[in-house]
Amino acid sequence: MSDPAKSPIDAYVIQRVKEMREARGITQSELATMLDISNGFIGQVESPNYRAKYNIKHLNRLAIIFKCSFAEFFPDKPFEA
Repeated sequence: MSDPAKSPIDAYVIQRVKEMREARGITQSELATMLDISNGFIGQVESPNYRAKYNIKHLNRLAIIFKCSFAEFFPDKPFEA
């Protein structure tokens, strides 16, 4: 999570979504289909080599897919600026 292209909060959310995806046995490709986005996008988001990240629309849809609260993607306390 040390990629300068992604902020600490971006990296946290991305890791949280990845953990939730893997816990449910969902592949990157399957999740991309569920989100109606390109297959490569999830891989780019999860890779430290790309600047791609989830937006609010993605997170809302992920909360529906994972049947969880929107808040579950975020830490309990805010990151210091």
